[in-house]
Amino acid sequence: MQRKIILDADPGHDDAIAILLAANSPEIDLLGITTVAGNQTLEKTTLNARRVCSVAGIKVPIARGMDRPMVRRQIIAANIHGDSGLDGPAFGDPTVDVIGMHAVNFIIETLRKSEGDITLVPTGPLTNIAMALQLAPDIREKVQEIIFMGGAYGFGNTTPGAEFNIYADPEAAKVVLHSGIPLTMVGLDLTHQATATPDVLEKIKAIDTPLANTVVELLEFFSKTYYEVFGFPAPPVHDPCTIAKIIDPGVFTTKHVYVDVDTKSELNYGRTVCDFYGVLDKRPNCHVAIDLDKDRFWQLVIKAVERYKPAV
Repeated sequence: MQRKIILDADPGHDDAIAILLAANSPEIDLLGITTVAGNQTLEKTTLNARRVCSVAGIKVPIARGMDRPMVRRQIIAANIHGDSGLDGPAFGDPTVDVIGMHAVNFIIETLRKSEGDITLVPTGPLTNIAMALQLAPDIREKVQEIIFMGGAYGFGNTTPGAEFNIYADPEAAKVVLHSGIPLTMVGLDLTHQATATPDVLEKIKAIDTPLANTVVELLEFFSKTYYEVFGFPAPPVHDPCTIAKIIDPGVFTTKHVYVDVDTKSELNYGRTVCDFYGVLDKRPNCHVAIDLDKDRFWQLVIKAVERYKPAV
């Protein structure tokens, strides 16, 4: 049975690959893509979602969402994703457009019409999801699960303790973490294992289709900025890990623990606090991703890229 999902993204190089994986995997029914400000401004992340869907021939609703965090000032990640948010390939004008409905309303209405069998997959800041939960508390019982890319139980990548997606809107993350909905956190500790090493790039190059070549160009740009900013010899492809877990539940392991986010301190603002040893004596609320089967992960991505046929 296909898993119904709404992919909430801020494309973003790794978001782009998550879109490609979600839209062309037989295990997934992609109901729509909602965009949020994050890696770049909302205008740019929405354009990038349209660009990816256009070059891949993906035909699902795209809804424009929140253009700023709930409380804090907005930040972007131009140092990683470039001025466009999707630097590297030369995209033409998109051939698909957004729908007339706001992303938050799209999420609410789609969930209300469902039978409680929809998984939300946010790969950017959690603003859209938190706003939907605040505006329509009744949708909580309609969400099968939320699998989000964000956080870390170890080191951060935006501050010493905070990962970008959570740091971009910690207050939204707190709403989601306290929602009572089944949660899986796919944080840096897991996604840093999903590196696009040279052998991976060679396998994608060997597909030799226009789309595969675009993916290679995305990863080559991503490789350059990750090396310049973090010194990584190969870039970690964060966001597709969430989709891979839906396709193949055994692709990574998790630990069920209590997770909260710090929204008050100066040094740890935006840090996800994961109580691995139960010292807080609180009920676990989140499955935290730990160990990735890297080969299994990349097989899923490469097979999905292979399934995209060149336009006739």
